[in-house]
Amino acid sequence: MSRGTPGYVRKRPPVRPKLDPFVGVIDTILEEDKSRPKKQRHTSKRIFDRLRDEYGFTGGITIVKDYICGVRQRQQEVFVPLAHPPGHAQADFGEALARIGGVERKIHFLAISLPHSDACFVKAYPAETTEAFCDGHVSAFAFFEGVPRSILYDNTKIAVARILGDGRRERTRVFSELRSHYLFEDRFGRPGRGNDKGKVEGLVGYCRRNFLVPVPQVESFAALNRMLEARCRDRQRERLRGSTQTIAERLEADRAALLPRPPDDYDACDKRPGRATSLSLIRYKGTDYSVPTAYAHREVLIRGYVETVVVSCAGEVIARHPRSYEAEDFVYDPLHYLALLERKTNALDQAAPLVGWDLPEAFGALRRLLEARMGVRGKREYVQVLRLLESFSLDDVAAAVDQAIERGVIGFDAVKHLLLCRIERRPPRLNLLAYPYLPRAEVKTTEASAYWGLLTGVPS
Repeated sequence: MSRGTPGYVRKRPPVRPKLDPFVGVIDTILEEDKSRPKKQRHTSKRIFDRLRDEYGFTGGITIVKDYICGVRQRQQEVFVPLAHPPGHAQADFGEALARIGGVERKIHFLAISLPHSDACFVKAYPAETTEAFCDGHVSAFAFFEGVPRSILYDNTKIAVARILGDGRRERTRVFSELRSHYLFEDRFGRPGRGNDKGKVEGLVGYCRRNFLVPVPQVESFAALNRMLEARCRDRQRERLRGSTQTIAERLEADRAALLPRPPDDYDACDKRPGRATSLSLIRYKGTDYSVPTAYAHREVLIRGYVETVVVSCAGEVIARHPRSYEAEDFVYDPLHYLALLERKTNALDQAAPLVGWDLPEAFGALRRLLEARMGVRGKREYVQVLRLLESFSLDDVAAAVDQAIERGVIGFDAVKHLLLCRIERRPPRLNLLAYPYLPRAEVKTTEASAYWGLLTGVPS
């Protein structure tokens, strides 16, 4: 047949006497499936079973599958290729596995892409939280040396409090603060349509396959993030398909279009009001953190960072703890409870905040000597020695305790005097008359008559 000769052209659709009466039922099922979760939609086999069992269909499964395949093919969405001007970004979270400190765990990483140049920044966190979201932006802006003019997001609850009826988004307080600080425009994709931000969606998969395979084994999240940042920089040497320039060369156009960073970075934290309990504890995201007992029952402000939790009262920082991501955990600072233990010394042995407090062995020896010589008052003096840690370093206090035990001057006054001499770099002068609370030790020369007196009961 010659090139210009037309072939056979069907004038009307083929007749399907067994299937045609049931086409309306199939179309209805497929239309209803659009509003169902993807994992609970009908398969071709399931539709065939229903047609046979519920509607009396007597045809074969092949004609049903062919019809459904054609319908779904016609329903597939078609996309318009997009151009990406310099200076704009897309952001999304991804998940992967990593071995942190010898423990394999799930990590969450924020990926930010500049679609014009395909430059990327990736940073990993223990959880997908508000503070991680903000910290990732601050770090990305420093990495790119500027602020994107706009950033495209999905409808994450970290940024979007709710979607209004007209499609507008009501932003969360923290996200509004972040935008106001850096002055970038926010854009949001359609709910459930990841293709609206296809660049960063692809970047999340690329990072998981290339940056995190094999499963990284690092000592900490800081080490993992140094590795991820290095790989982001290494990727800038690549030349992607369809481009004559490397990512680093195209990144210059992006940087020229970025907004300047403000003089100070945004305080990347989650702020919440709280109230200290009678146990001097505040609760943040399921974990209890201690505050000094003087602030029990008082209103406080809690700032949750990625790695720390900071508690303030009346504008003053009263507690700072390493962040815990364990469920229902307790994080104590033993120093917070020493002032109370000085008054309630009977609670010293069962005080939960002191359990696991790793102090040098000299402290235990000092306590035993104090209690042996002074009884209950020795417990109080031991707590007073511990309270020196509120103002001085552990190394200096431990050295003073060692000197006190070595010199045989067992008491708070002696330890404090030796500590101050160490700090002020002056020789100690322990005059027992100046320290009436120190026990006096008198050592006499041993005499045989005294020993005989002990044996006979008759004094010499």
